[in-house]
Amino acid sequence: MANVRAAHAADIRMVAGTDVYFLHGLGVHWELELLVAAGLSPLEALRAATSNAAATLGLEGRLGSIAPGAIADLVVLEADPLEDIRNTLKIHTVVKDGKVIDRGALLASRQE
Repeated sequence: MANVRAAHAADIRMVAGTDVYFLHGLGVHWELELLVAAGLSPLEALRAATSNAAATLGLEGRLGSIAPGAIADLVVLEADPLEDIRNTLKIHTVVKDGKVIDRGALLASRQE
Protein backbone atom coordinates (compact mmCIF):
# COMPACT_ATOMS: atom_id res chain seq x y z
CA MET A 1 0.00 0.00 0.00
CA ALA A 2 2.82 2.38 0.84
CA ASN A 3 4.44 1.78 -2.55
CA VAL A 4 1.19 2.46 -4.37
CA ARG A 5 0.67 5.64 -2.36
CA ALA A 6 4.20 6.80 -3.15
CA ALA A 7 3.87 6.01 -6.85
CA HIS A 8 0.51 7.77 -7.00
CA ALA A 9 1.96 10.82 -5.23
CA ALA A 10 4.80 10.83 -7.79
CA ASP A 11 2.19 10.82 -10.60
CA ILE A 12 3.36 7.45 -11.92
CA ARG A 13 0.79 5.85 -14.20
CA MET A 14 -0.97 2.99 -12.42
CA VAL A 15 -1.99 -0.13 -14.27
CA ALA A 16 -4.26 -2.83 -12.86
CA GLY A 17 -3.72 -6.40 -13.87
CA THR A 18 -3.76 -9.29 -11.50
CA ASP A 19 -2.61 -12.87 -11.71
CA VAL A 20 -4.52 -13.90 -8.60
CA TYR A 21 -6.09 -16.98 -10.17
CA PHE A 22 -7.63 -18.44 -7.03
CA LEU A 23 -10.20 -15.65 -6.71
CA HIS A 24 -12.17 -16.97 -9.70
CA GLY A 25 -12.47 -13.74 -11.66
CA LEU A 26 -12.62 -11.48 -8.64
CA GLY A 27 -8.93 -10.57 -8.62
CA VAL A 28 -9.24 -7.37 -10.63
CA HIS A 29 -12.18 -6.23 -8.49
CA TRP A 30 -10.11 -6.80 -5.36
CA GLU A 31 -7.20 -4.95 -6.95
CA LEU A 32 -9.45 -1.97 -7.72
CA GLU A 33 -10.58 -1.91 -4.08
CA LEU A 34 -6.97 -1.96 -2.91
CA LEU A 35 -6.00 0.86 -5.28
CA VAL A 36 -8.81 2.99 -3.86
CA ALA A 37 -7.79 2.06 -0.32
CA ALA A 38 -4.27 3.19 -1.19
CA GLY A 39 -5.51 6.64 -2.16
CA LEU A 40 -6.56 6.52 -5.81
CA SER A 41 -10.00 7.84 -6.60
CA PRO A 42 -12.46 5.31 -8.03
CA LEU A 43 -12.04 6.99 -11.43
CA GLU A 44 -8.25 6.65 -11.23
CA ALA A 45 -8.60 2.99 -10.28
CA LEU A 46 -10.96 2.37 -13.22
CA ARG A 47 -8.51 4.08 -15.55
CA ALA A 48 -5.76 1.81 -14.21
CA ALA A 49 -7.80 -1.18 -15.40
CA THR A 50 -8.86 0.33 -18.74
CA SER A 51 -7.20 3.20 -20.58
CA ASN A 52 -3.92 3.12 -18.63
CA ALA A 53 -3.58 -0.63 -19.15
CA ALA A 54 -4.32 -0.25 -22.86
CA ALA A 55 -1.77 2.55 -23.22
CA THR A 56 0.86 0.49 -21.41
CA LEU A 57 0.27 -2.34 -23.90
CA GLY A 58 0.50 0.08 -26.84
CA LEU A 59 -3.21 -0.39 -27.60
CA GLU A 60 -4.48 3.06 -26.68
CA GLY A 61 -7.56 3.91 -28.71
CA ARG A 62 -8.28 0.24 -29.46
CA LEU A 63 -8.78 -1.06 -25.91
CA GLY A 64 -9.78 0.57 -22.66
CA SER A 65 -12.04 3.22 -24.14
CA ILE A 66 -15.39 3.69 -25.78
CA ALA A 67 -14.79 5.28 -29.16
CA PRO A 68 -15.32 4.68 -32.86
CA GLY A 69 -12.84 2.05 -34.04
CA ALA A 70 -12.24 0.67 -30.55
CA ILE A 71 -12.86 -2.97 -29.78
CA ALA A 72 -16.44 -3.30 -28.55
CA ASP A 73 -15.87 -5.06 -25.22
CA LEU A 74 -17.88 -3.53 -22.39
CA VAL A 75 -19.17 -4.33 -18.94
CA VAL A 76 -22.44 -2.57 -18.06
CA LEU A 77 -22.88 -2.17 -14.32
CA GLU A 78 -26.02 -1.92 -12.21
CA ALA A 79 -24.51 0.70 -9.89
CA ASP A 80 -22.05 3.57 -10.18
CA PRO A 81 -18.45 2.51 -9.45
CA LEU A 82 -17.52 6.15 -8.86
CA GLU A 83 -19.80 6.06 -5.81
CA ASP A 84 -18.30 2.79 -4.55
CA ILE A 85 -15.60 0.88 -6.42
CA ARG A 86 -17.16 -2.39 -5.20
CA ASN A 87 -19.98 -1.66 -7.60
CA THR A 88 -17.78 -3.14 -10.33
CA LEU A 89 -19.05 -6.47 -8.98
CA LYS A 90 -22.64 -5.53 -9.85
CA ILE A 91 -22.46 -6.61 -13.47
CA HIS A 92 -25.62 -6.24 -15.52
CA THR A 93 -24.41 -7.06 -19.02
CA VAL A 94 -21.20 -8.14 -20.72
CA VAL A 95 -20.57 -7.18 -24.35
CA LYS A 96 -17.76 -8.95 -26.24
CA ASP A 97 -16.90 -7.96 -29.81
CA GLY A 98 -20.13 -5.95 -29.92
CA LYS A 99 -22.32 -8.92 -28.95
CA VAL A 100 -24.19 -9.34 -25.67
CA ILE A 101 -22.91 -12.41 -23.82
CA ASP A 102 -25.39 -14.81 -22.21
CA ARG A 103 -24.16 -14.33 -18.65
CA GLY A 104 -26.02 -17.33 -17.27
CA ALA A 105 -24.40 -19.65 -19.80
CA LEU A 106 -21.01 -18.10 -19.14
CA LEU A 107 -21.31 -18.59 -15.38
CA ALA A 108 -22.58 -22.16 -15.85
CA SER A 109 -19.59 -23.01 -18.06
CA ARG A 110 -17.20 -21.84 -15.31
CA GLN A 111 -18.74 -24.26 -12.82
CA GLU A 112 -18.24 -27.32 -15.03
